[in-house]
Amino acid sequence: MTTARRTGFAPVVDDRTQLLILGSLPGDASLKAAQYYAHPQNGFWRLTGAVIGTDLPALPYETRLERLLAAGIGLWDVIASAERRGSLDAAIRNPEGADLAALVDCLPRLNAVAFNGATAARLGRRALSGDRKIAFLDLPSSSPAHARPFEEKLSRWTAIAPHLG
Repeated sequence: MTTARRTGFAPVVDDRTQLLILGSLPGDASLKAAQYYAHPQNGFWRLTGAVIGTDLPALPYETRLERLLAAGIGLWDVIASAERRGSLDAAIRNPEGADLAALVDCLPRLNAVAFNGATAARLGRRALSGDRKIAFLDLPSSSPAHARPFEEKLSRWTAIAPHLG
C-alpha cells in the first residue's frame, strides 16, 4: 500500500514578521481544512493567543492570521512535503525540506525562530545552521499527541513574547 504524499502550506509572513513559528508538516485535519493548526485539540491558537493577549480560537481563521501578522508572528513548516500515513511526526517518511534559509533571509525584521515541537526543532535547526543573528527557541509541541497540561506548555511558549514588538 502506497502512503500518500502530503504537501504543506505557503508561509504566512509579511514585512512585520519578527518571530517565525515553524511546525513540522500539517496534519490531516489541517490539510483537509486548508488551515494551519485546524485540529480542534491542537493548542496552537490558544497558546499564541495567550501570549499576544487575544482570544484567537474565537476568531475566524483569516482574522487569526491577520492578528498573528499584526503581532509580528509568521508561520510555516520545516517540511514542504513528505509521505505520511496519519498525522504523527513519527510517521513522516522521505521528507522534502522547505526552503527556510531563503524565507529567513527575506524577512528584514526577523529576530527569532521558534520551533513547535521536537521534529521541527531538529530539522529546522539543521536547515538554518550558519551565521545568522537570530535566536532559536524550542517549544513543546502544541499537538494533542504531546500530552502535557496547557499551563505547562504555556509557561514555555511565553518565551516568544520578548521577541515581539
